[in-house]
Amino acid sequence: MKRKILIVGGVAGGASAAARLRRNSEEDEIIMFEKGPHVSFSNCSLPYHLSGIVENADDLVLMDPELFFTQYNIEARVNNEVISINKEEKYITVKDLISNKTYNESYDKLILSPGARPIVPRIPGIESVNVYTVRNVVDIDKLNKAVKNSASKNISVIGGGFIGVEVAENLREAGYNVSLVEGTDQILRPFDYDMVQIFHKEIYDKGIDLIIGDKVEKFEENKVVLSSGKRLDADVVVMAIGVAPETSLAKDAGLDIGITGAISVDKNYRTSNDDIYAIGDSIEIYHALTNTKSKLALAGPALKQARTAADSIHQKNTTNKGYIGSSAIKVFGFNGASTGLNESLIKALDMKISYDIVRIIPSDKVGLMPDAAPIHFKLLYEVPTGKILGAQAIGIGDVTKRIDLIATVIKFGGTLEDLKDLELTYAPPFSTAKDVVNYAGYVGSNLLNGDFKQINIDKVRTLVENNEFIIDVREKNEYERGHINGAVNIPLSELRKRVNEIPKDKPVYVHCRSGQRSYNAIMALQNLGYKNLYNIAGSYLGISFYEYFNDKSLNRESIMTEYNFE
Repeated sequence: MKRKILIVGGVAGGASAAARLRRNSEEDEIIMFEKGPHVSFSNCSLPYHLSGIVENADDLVLMDPELFFTQYNIEARVNNEVISINKEEKYITVKDLISNKTYNESYDKLILSPGARPIVPRIPGIESVNVYTVRNVVDIDKLNKAVKNSASKNISVIGGGFIGVEVAENLREAGYNVSLVEGTDQILRPFDYDMVQIFHKEIYDKGIDLIIGDKVEKFEENKVVLSSGKRLDADVVVMAIGVAPETSLAKDAGLDIGITGAISVDKNYRTSNDDIYAIGDSIEIYHALTNTKSKLALAGPALKQARTAADSIHQKNTTNKGYIGSSAIKVFGFNGASTGLNESLIKALDMKISYDIVRIIPSDKVGLMPDAAPIHFKLLYEVPTGKILGAQAIGIGDVTKRIDLIATVIKFGGTLEDLKDLELTYAPPFSTAKDVVNYAGYVGSNLLNGDFKQINIDKVRTLVENNEFIIDVREKNEYERGHINGAVNIPLSELRKRVNEIPKDKPVYVHCRSGQRSYNAIMALQNLGYKNLYNIAGSYLGISFYEYFNDKSLNRESIMTEYNFE
């Protein structure tokens, strides 16, 4: 039976739902409404127009109404804003933004995909600066033209989330003087504080004025004034402090809103009205690891939701296992990816989880390869089950492959033992024979079995300040190029001859460059009767990255004679 299905909103969710609906039926009438001028565009690529990586704004547009109609027989009405829903009589009211005329359109089924809107708080003096947001092609085109036409080159980006960081990076690549302001103690919350310091360093080194732990107090003419009293020159201000689900249509129609403030949906993405579905950034989802309702503004989940909603409308069986939150980002020369839980989220939600971490820095491929590079990898697992809870990876090589593997293992309820057992492809240009994720499984299993003890890099400054006994098992020439203040150099190659220098009556902390030689040293010493040993996870390389940005930005004394980033 032919039905009329309306979709509010295009881009990832709406356009994907429309295409799936057409694949499910050739006879249904499908109409999509988009208040902007474009049916579908690459939302996640928007910041790259600022640096010229995406040369023309029009290149961001993925589909135009004519092509959408000829390929899918779907009518896409752009510049048409849906302003209300009458769920009792099953029609929507639409305003044609070109003609300013309004009209009604009836439906049998309705899918809402309105997305999210940038948050722009009413900060005193906001009218004194040129403020821009980044949500669509029109926004990014306006911002790009504004910065190019500005007499000065001073730009402030407010907010250190994904959009804020990507906008700041691309503006800096284009040659502008950029400040990035984040009110909390770190950018990019999917990464833990110890991991994100790598990105802090990279942003600082690339010439961006990165300001964390300082909020915008007010604006003055072409200036941003922070709570600390610091004043930033800003001919252009980009607000990127976050997004809020676009729920006004749903609220006005009397649809249920969830505890997160987003639209409440069931497992098939049906709202509280049987004939209305909702997908994308405007809805709340089930987080499979926190067992709570949450919001997740990511394109991948929106595409899955679109398919499920379209299939449900056609009475096809669907499954909804919830989401774990997997994401990736490029920050200048470094790539980052994360999935599942991190320590910050566990603490923020006060989750009663017993967990431990693996912190390793193996090579992403065989060291003989000229482009081999370290991967900073952090894995969270449950104690005592060994169940994988989440992971983060940062490096100049392929980190997404490793996090994708962890995301897959989490989805299937996998453990440390499963990581050890994964059979992965190998050739020297691509990976090592024992891949990063295998290595994490081995280290985690050893920790879970109590084979050795560890301490993370964020505790090392306290160790130094307390004059704890720290052994550096790198070779003498490595030690001389930079070492922790007060650390004793006993190279692994000399360890067995110098065990009498190592005390047994107090804690001993051992490190090398990345953690493997120090682990071997600890195992040898434990076999010689030592029980007071702790491996410093991440070792000298990890400590260097962890300490650097705060040393520079706070002008504090370093705990190291020199940093080492290689």
